[in-house]
Amino acid sequence: MLYHRLKIYGRVQLVLFRDSTRRRARALHLTGFSRNLKDGSLEIIAAGETENIEKLFNWAQNGPPLAAVKKYERDTLELPLVFEDFQILL
Repeated sequence: MLYHRLKIYGRVQLVLFRDSTRRRARALHLTGFSRNLKDGSLEIIAAGETENIEKLFNWAQNGPPLAAVKKYERDTLELPLVFEDFQILL
């Protein structure tokens, strides 16, 4: 399945970014996940209607109030997984 990925750098961990992302993604009827990466960044993988992915990714470029996004990278990838909802991975 084709997923859209956004990798976000800056102060993005320990600021409720993953939970805020999950709530927004579910409200937009997207599937996928968000997770913290060992390098200090945050990764969002999402599938669904393109318009709703754009809404989520536009929000994520700033994130929740305590976040400080310095840069982000966006791409698409093929994964053999199918998600039924949007999750937080640990």
